[in-house]
Amino acid sequence: MSLAKLLKEQQQRLSEFTELLMRERALLASADIESETLTEVAQRKQGLLARLEASEKLRQGVQQRLGYADGAAGAHQAALDAGCEEAWMQTLEMTREAQRLNTLNGELVALRMEQNTRLLDFIHQAAEKTVYRASGRVAAQTGRINASV
Repeated sequence: MSLAKLLKEQQQRLSEFTELLMRERALLASADIESETLTEVAQRKQGLLARLEASEKLRQGVQQRLGYADGAAGAHQAALDAGCEEAWMQTLEMTREAQRLNTLNGELVALRMEQNTRLLDFIHQAAEKTVYRASGRVAAQTGRINASV
């Protein structure tokens, strides 16, 4: 497989991955998170990441077999010699964008987790101070709750 074809394949997968990341970001930012949809997106991301990794390993193998040095310098030289430097640069840019979006989504997940923790803490504190009747109404408080019952 030619380097140009490999790069085109990687770009297609990176484009799909970026679309999934944007969909994931929209789901994470919504007030009502659809957990099933979010799970589906995460599973699709995992599959796509595995295919991206496989295609990158293939590209690196071709680079090595052709006698180019490992790493970015060798990859750039291989792209230059194959006449696909522009495709290589686009692939790098798409990779950076996907990494940026993935980092942003990770921050959104961390923010959601922090909000959920604060909400749970608030509920626990409120439950310690308030006793509800079977009707859901607040019962009069006479002091501390007897938790030994």
